[in-house]
Amino acid sequence: MQTPRRAGEAGNVVPDSCEIQGTARTFTDDVLDLNERRMRTIAGATCQAFEARCEFEFHRYYPATVNHPRETAFARSCLSKLVGEHYELAFDPTMGSEDFRFYLLEKPGAYFLIGNGDGSHRISGYCTGPCMLHDPSYDFNDELIPLGGSMWVGLAVAWLNAH
Repeated sequence: MQTPRRAGEAGNVVPDSCEIQGTARTFTDDVLDLNERRMRTIAGATCQAFEARCEFEFHRYYPATVNHPRETAFARSCLSKLVGEHYELAFDPTMGSEDFRFYLLEKPGAYFLIGNGDGSHRISGYCTGPCMLHDPSYDFNDELIPLGGSMWVGLAVAWLNAH
């Protein structure tokens, strides 16, 4: 049995099959539902137009990470007490995929970041500027470990005092 050719291997070959993969990320489950419906419709209609067969699979691995307002305000107040309001930065929602959302589906909470600095902690010549996750030059800034630990202690103490 011959292995079927796949689309994209050669520009002058009509393949036996084509596989398209991707990631769909949204800020709400409603928009993800809409994306799935529309992608299924478009894929099916495109294949129908060319008298082809379509197998459509849509896997939902991670729902959108959405913080709870009360817990977010609580975490923000703890962080402000620790580093001062001028260091507290709100950031726009991101399309990052985060398994912390599964915790937030079970219990109210807040996902927050402490940052990684401006990149000056890295070895000279090993890329410049802040390093993001999944970057080949990523290097965790060990100087931030006390800040992260202090934040968790501050959260625990503030929560215990409030309860």
